[in-house]
Amino acid sequence: MQLDARLSSAVAPTPVLDPQWIAFNDELAVQLQLPLTQRATPEGLQIFAGNSTPDWAQPHALAYAGHQFANYVPQLGDGRAVLLTEVVDKNGQRYDIQLKGSGRTPYSRGGDGRSPLGPVLREYLVSEAMHHLNVPTTRALAAVASGEMVKRESIEPGAILTRVAKSHLRVGTAQYVLALQERKLLKAFADYVIQRHYPDCATAEQPYLALLTQVRDKQAELVAQWMSLGFIHGVMNTDNMTLSGETIDYGPCAFMEAYDPQKVFSSIDRRGRYMYQNQPPIGMWNIARFAETLLPLLELPEQQAIEHASDIVHGFEQVYQQHYHARMSAKLGLAPEHPQAEQLLEDYLQLMHHHQVDFTLGFRYLSDADDQRIGALFQQSPTWQKWYQQWQTAHEDLNAAKQHMAQVNPIYIPRNHLVQEVITAATNEGDLTPFNTLHRVLKNPFTEHEEYARYSKPAVAEQQITRTFCGT
Repeated sequence: MQLDARLSSAVAPTPVLDPQWIAFNDELAVQLQLPLTQRATPEGLQIFAGNSTPDWAQPHALAYAGHQFANYVPQLGDGRAVLLTEVVDKNGQRYDIQLKGSGRTPYSRGGDGRSPLGPVLREYLVSEAMHHLNVPTTRALAAVASGEMVKRESIEPGAILTRVAKSHLRVGTAQYVLALQERKLLKAFADYVIQRHYPDCATAEQPYLALLTQVRDKQAELVAQWMSLGFIHGVMNTDNMTLSGETIDYGPCAFMEAYDPQKVFSSIDRRGRYMYQNQPPIGMWNIARFAETLLPLLELPEQQAIEHASDIVHGFEQVYQQHYHARMSAKLGLAPEHPQAEQLLEDYLQLMHHHQVDFTLGFRYLSDADDQRIGALFQQSPTWQKWYQQWQTAHEDLNAAKQHMAQVNPIYIPRNHLVQEVITAATNEGDLTPFNTLHRVLKNPFTEHEEYARYSKPAVAEQQITRTFCGT
């Protein structure tokens, strides 16, 4: 089954002047069964720079719509990305291979279709970090310097990222199809999503309600994973929410350091719509927009269709809470059904907020053999001591619990100031050593190494980055 031709436009990548390798993900290339000649080779460099189109590629840009900060835009689309092809990996899973920053497309809306080096390095590092943190995500296959300059607020070196995803279909894609007002096309699209991602739905009594339920469940679990890591996406527009349940688009994203439920990083989120604590309700809001696209396909009276779809949408909160509670309980070394788990977590988050404790280390240091590092985070305050004693006595085998906690609480995350160090070194000096080192550290986020101590520490005052940017 293929997507309708009206949902994309054929367009070739725009060649670049002097491509040079930044990084290549050989582990992922093996999984995708890419030919050896098209990996980190001269031939591969030309392909992933957009200078050469292999026989297997059918380059095209996808069309989609989307609610951006709650404002509906009827046509967005891949303004600086070209989907090269689909491949089937060694496990039988289908993936898209897409170039980002590869030049203008019919959806560029006046943009140059290019990407500065900084956002490419950021997405490469953060998407791969998310993968190693066991969060569903798009991945980075390659990064190539273009040898050309890109004009943003200043003149910056350009680069191209090769992104891999189970698909690039979004809630915004479904919104675009709905706006074409052809029920046959809408049905074909929904059937394609079912076939590609949720084949079990095809045999359900109401396959499109089953699809809505599956997408809801995937998104609820994904947001719970973000929240358990202190990750703030930054731009949860409907065109940035995949139907496959993968994290996509690492623009103004960030991992929170000092715990603050109202934390916002994105420079374009001026009203805090996508702050940390708003991510679950926004996830449900996005699912409601997806439900609207499926209503015309339901073989039910209109009011009944709306009621069924609404029930599924409102079920988001319960599914989210189940996943969130399970993950956060595990971070404390407790089973979700433990009678004290919920209260201990609530009290701990309040303590972390009051003492401005780093979210990642506040959980990781609990797994230490002694209490020196964790106690220091809370200045050994009486309220901390009281909570710590309650938490200790909640475990039958504290040592076993701590061993488990070290497997779910990372020590290394892609902290803003570390990513910025990488970008600055690469942009100003052409030095990729910081990139390669940070990439290596982030591949093993749960294993602490003394020589990597600086990569586990929060930013000091002069290193703090309070705003992140899209790069478009």
